[in-house]
Amino acid sequence: MKLTTVLAVAVGLGALAACNNNTPQENAADNIEANAEATADNLEEAADNASNEAVESNLENQADATRAAGEEKADATRNGADADGNSAN
Repeated sequence: MKLTTVLAVAVGLGALAACNNNTPQENAADNIEANAEATADNLEEAADNASNEAVESNLENQADATRAAGEEKADATRNGADADGNSAN
């Protein structure tokens, strides 16, 4: 059930992103963030169902790292678009 909720949220975010007149780079960055968030949410769900605290802690750390990596990659995508002059402003 939780996976269904995550997928529904991801589809909703995709629909909202489609309404904006963003550049392809911005859309790609938004997708990177949404995918990282969905993956991190799944890791946190697994942590909630973990059999012991060590596994739970490890999964929560993975979720945090996944979110951070997604944000960094999305920022790099946005900044790369700005730096190379391909942004439509």
